Amino acid sequence: MRLAGHRLILTAIILLMTNCIMVMAQHNNQILHIAKSKGKVYELLEMLTRKTNKMFIYDSNVINNEKKAKISRGDYTLKQAVETIIGENGIELKEIGDHILINRHIDRNKPEAVKIHAGYTVLEGNIIDMATRKPLANASVSIKGTSIGSVANSNGDYRLSIPDSLSHQTIRFSHIGFQTKEVAIEVLKQQKCTIELQEYITTLQEIVIRMTNPLQLLKEMRRRMKLNYPQTPYRETTFYREGVDNNDRFVRLSEGVFNIYKPQYLSHETEQVKLLKKRNISLENNKDSIVAKIKAGIEACMMLDIIKSSPDFMELPNNDYNYFSTGVTTIDNQTANTIYFEQKHNITDPLSCGELYVDADNYALLGAKFEINPRYVESATDIFVQRKSKYISITPQKISYNVSYKQIGDRYYVNYVRGDLNFKVKKKHKLFGTSHIHIWFEMATCNIDTVNVAKYNKDELISKTNIFNDTNYVYDADFWENMNVIPMENNISESIGKIALKVEEMLGQ
Repeated sequence: MRLAGHRLILTAIILLMTNCIMVMAQHNNQILHIAKSKGKVYELLEMLTRKTNKMFIYDSNVINNEKKAKISRGDYTLKQAVETIIGENGIELKEIGDHILINRHIDRNKPEAVKIHAGYTVLEGNIIDMATRKPLANASVSIKGTSIGSVANSNGDYRLSIPDSLSHQTIRFSHIGFQTKEVAIEVLKQQKCTIELQEYITTLQEIVIRMTNPLQLLKEMRRRMKLNYPQTPYRETTFYREGVDNNDRFVRLSEGVFNIYKPQYLSHETEQVKLLKKRNISLENNKDSIVAKIKAGIEACMMLDIIKSSPDFMELPNNDYNYFSTGVTTIDNQTANTIYFEQKHNITDPLSCGELYVDADNYALLGAKFEINPRYVESATDIFVQRKSKYISITPQKISYNVSYKQIGDRYYVNYVRGDLNFKVKKKHKLFGTSHIHIWFEMATCNIDTVNVAKYNKDELISKTNIFNDTNYVYDADFWENMNVIPMENNISESIGKIALKVEEMLGQ
């Protein structure tokens, strides 16, 4: 019985900107006294930030962050200082709130950096760690105060569609362990922007540690579930996608939009899934490379709502796991205790290990990252592989999951889930022919409805356990529009913002 709960989760696998825009001429005329300095472009711009208390926003693909720069000792206007650091004249500075947008002179003959369509604007850019300059994979991007959002890809690239009705709102950029940054949409509409997030560092003197015993933290989290999570049914509209890569080459992609009936969190009632839209994309010359059907999919996304599914590592008392308090971090500017868990050394079954993030104030679970214990993951083949050719062997290499929750009002709702399953595939009795398959799936919440929520009729539902790629559907060209072809280099979460907008439009019909 020890593996029952564990196998279940695995097998199922703006402020109005008119008042904020300041007259840039004031800063153009303000004299800055600057000492002789040299360094990289971003380092000298940070020096100007300290002098002006204004953060600079720009496209690092246009302005080279890593370029060596210098500025002589003297008095400069802000525009002169920026031009000297960047090494070119004729730039445009636009100040909006606490940010200064750096633009090159706009060439009207070039295509727009930010795409503007009838009814909405598509924002694109990149999110990086301010200190290391490395991309922040899976950083969250959302319109403040709404359920419309997206997730950055492994390169930190993001894409988000903004309805014209929300064009005066604010975009929130967040990542576990980093300070949340809010930027006016008016700033981001100008060009593709690089957003720098600063690591969240809290001195011990500033922390009030209410509880450090990890088991007590988990017990308190469970005790407060009725206060922190919905106790009445609600409906999610979600965007789902799953895909297969073979030796880092795109093979297959399936995408769908669902309506999901979610019962209250503490009930034993199961979710219902209604398919709204779907499409499949495959490379014909790679069809033969998909040699197995892997358990992942819709049911896995349901089970990754670990507050409701309560996998084995969330159950107390628990004789299979050790728990450790490993520090304090921040998620969306909320202080969270980090709990690390792993199976006890005398247990050799392929169980999980990972981290749970528990709000330090109200003990809500804000998110989790976990994986099958790398020590035993190769023994988990039968858990994940549903069917395969008798001529091949499949061995799991790394199986990992990610889930986050979002607060709306005084309740928390599952916001984003992701699974990554990596396998080594070898043809039997062949010296060569080994390949590496990466199967992934993710689901992002686009909209939450708590009014007049009712169950669906049985004939409206799709099976959560069937392989989604094999699900029958009618392709809607009008809905998918210009997303009919996805370049292989595009990120797997890129369409979430665009889909969220389409879903909003669909719900309004």
